[in-house]
Amino acid sequence: MTSLFSFSSPADIDIRLDDEHDRKTVEVKTENPNKETIPVYFDGESLQGTVVVQPRNAKKLQHDGIRIEFIGCMGMFPEGAHTSELFYDRGNHYEFLSLGQEIAPAGEIRDSESLPFSFKDVEKLYESYNGINVKLRYFFRVTVHRRMSDIVRERDIWVHSFRLPTDSNNAIKMEVGIEDCLHIEFEYNKSKYHLKDVIVGKIYFLLVRIKIKHMELSIIRRETTGAAPNQYNESETITKFEIMDGAPVRGETIPIRLFLGGFELTPTFRDVNKKFSTRYYLNLVLIDEENRRYFKQQEITFFRIPEN
Repeated sequence: MTSLFSFSSPADIDIRLDDEHDRKTVEVKTENPNKETIPVYFDGESLQGTVVVQPRNAKKLQHDGIRIEFIGCMGMFPEGAHTSELFYDRGNHYEFLSLGQEIAPAGEIRDSESLPFSFKDVEKLYESYNGINVKLRYFFRVTVHRRMSDIVRERDIWVHSFRLPTDSNNAIKMEVGIEDCLHIEFEYNKSKYHLKDVIVGKIYFLLVRIKIKHMELSIIRRETTGAAPNQYNESETITKFEIMDGAPVRGETIPIRLFLGGFELTPTFRDVNKKFSTRYYLNLVLIDEENRRYFKQQEITFFRIPEN
């Protein structure tokens, strides 16, 4: 948990969720090398808990009311400048969800006080995402209003979404070749995969007249932010492995079997609130003995299913 108030704050504030210890958690990268453990919630679930306010140094805490909000927002970071300062700059983030309620009227707190809150059946349109140039975040914000300066405390939750692809899930069949030198056909068993799925495929060598040294298969994640003409793309390689070492011969078949469960994948996001997209590609690369590269790229779709 990360506090937004300084050590001179006159009170400690803790946001406790009723069922957080019974929930799945995820580890999310923060701005420093550490990771934060965050409970997972789903679309339509209620959010209930207690805000505990504890005055410091045995002093009473005067306040003008206490409010809790549940906020969903997207932060955009231009050209990789992924910093917390930019995230809190209102020019770089957009709130798509904002719920709030007063949990205490103006008064004073002399000892620890527990203030319950409840947000019923909250629609959470999008899945949480922490990418290169965009962050989609859900969090609680407690504000203790005071005459001099407010005390603010925030706590994140992580949202998973189960939205299955609606169209068909056909096999992928493609060709790559150089006239009179190379002709390869490759196929994958389907074009849409859940995050714990297995990619199964085959590569057929129909014509080989160049000396191929080895072949690689990689999964590429491409994050797109903004809109044309001010669109920004960033790609990263999720995994890359060698599927062939040495020269193939005509008629040879190379099997592919790639288990997705060990990688940090997200579902495919397409035009989320017209702010960003995250797409995945299978990238097949052949390297010859002169280190020339021949490649073919195919988009695939990832989606999340409930875990047993």
